[in-house]
Amino acid sequence: MFQNTQVLITAIIFILTYVLIVSEKLNRTTIALFGASIVLALKIVSQEYAFESVDFNTIGLLIGMMVIVNITKKTGVFQYLAIKAAKLAEGEPWRIILAFSIITAISSALLDNVTTVLLIVPVTLVITDTLKINPIPFLIPEILFANIGGTATLIGDPPNIMIGSSTKLGFMDFVINLSPVVIIIFIITTFILKFVYRKQLTVDEKLKKRIMEFDESKSIKDKNLLKKSLFVLGLTMLGFITHQFIGLESATVAIVGAALLLVLSNINPEEVLLEIEWTTIFFFAGLFILVGSLEKVGIIENIAEEIINLTKGNLFLTAIIIVWVSALASAFIDNIPFVATMIPLIKSIGTMSTMDITPLWWALALGACLGGNGSLVGASANVIVAGMLEKTEHNISFVNFLKIGFPIMIISIFISTIYLIVFYL
Repeated sequence: MFQNTQVLITAIIFILTYVLIVSEKLNRTTIALFGASIVLALKIVSQEYAFESVDFNTIGLLIGMMVIVNITKKTGVFQYLAIKAAKLAEGEPWRIILAFSIITAISSALLDNVTTVLLIVPVTLVITDTLKINPIPFLIPEILFANIGGTATLIGDPPNIMIGSSTKLGFMDFVINLSPVVIIIFIITTFILKFVYRKQLTVDEKLKKRIMEFDESKSIKDKNLLKKSLFVLGLTMLGFITHQFIGLESATVAIVGAALLLVLSNINPEEVLLEIEWTTIFFFAGLFILVGSLEKVGIIENIAEEIINLTKGNLFLTAIIIVWVSALASAFIDNIPFVATMIPLIKSIGTMSTMDITPLWWALALGACLGGNGSLVGASANVIVAGMLEKTEHNISFVNFLKIGFPIMIISIFISTIYLIVFYL
């Protein structure tokens, strides 16, 4: 009787927490921590168990990369790349969109999509203001390609960080298994966007010449710091590529890189640490504890049993369900809590059945990351760009983004499904 009551209470706490996070009525970090505190206060999980539930590899990787990115962005290198790309495009709107899309996708894969849009959007608005053109056809591709690019690597999107940490899949595992389909999706999405915006990219030749007058060298604020940042960033990337072979966790690589850059830059660590997204870090911690409580009382195991009964242990059917449910769910709710719940669920499916669950991780990663393009609230990058645009005379409405983002998301998941079937199922 006591066990059944505990299961019911835990389920209610989790569902209410999830609903409040999705509703965005209250800060998501506040709600996640409050939900975690309740399961602790009611002794559903012990404090020791709660701390063991927190994935400190994910936390460490996030903090380490945030430190590296926060120091590197002080150099102005991202603004330099954007202006240089606009000049190479000779002020031609579509070429600028394509160049910025490539920069966004690569930066999102190697850094993270939120930081990428925070750096690229202000430069984009300067370019579009100079060309006297609507920035929407520039910003929507940047949103889409930030999420697409972030799908390709372990560190590009929080869902991948969580999956990698929980499964011991390494940086190169993600690159080898996900980057081929991401490149295909990038190319197809590019053609779709060119067709959609083909009539909105006409600009006076005189305005194009103004772009050529920009001096990208003025964007570099500290050449010495730039050299140190690029050196450490290169070492960190090398560390990610080799971390499985040298026996280091991805978080260790990121933290070593962050510490090295702090030493070399001699920047006040308090200044850098203040810029870390601590709300995101504690949001993760609260979620890990909540999901840990679901595991503790057996809810995750029961759901896994039902899925196995539904699919009869068929890998093909299970993978297809995961990629599509993940995409549709992530289009309208935060993909971080969704993935946090799905990880132990997939692990339980592997434990309780004979199937090789590795393809299920790729299905989850593709669905959760690409699903973020489905709506304006599908990913953090989407919300941030919309918020930045509200400060101008333009805005991206939920419906207008949905008209472009949702069909592209469906096409992306369809391509991903074919890719999974051909190579894994």
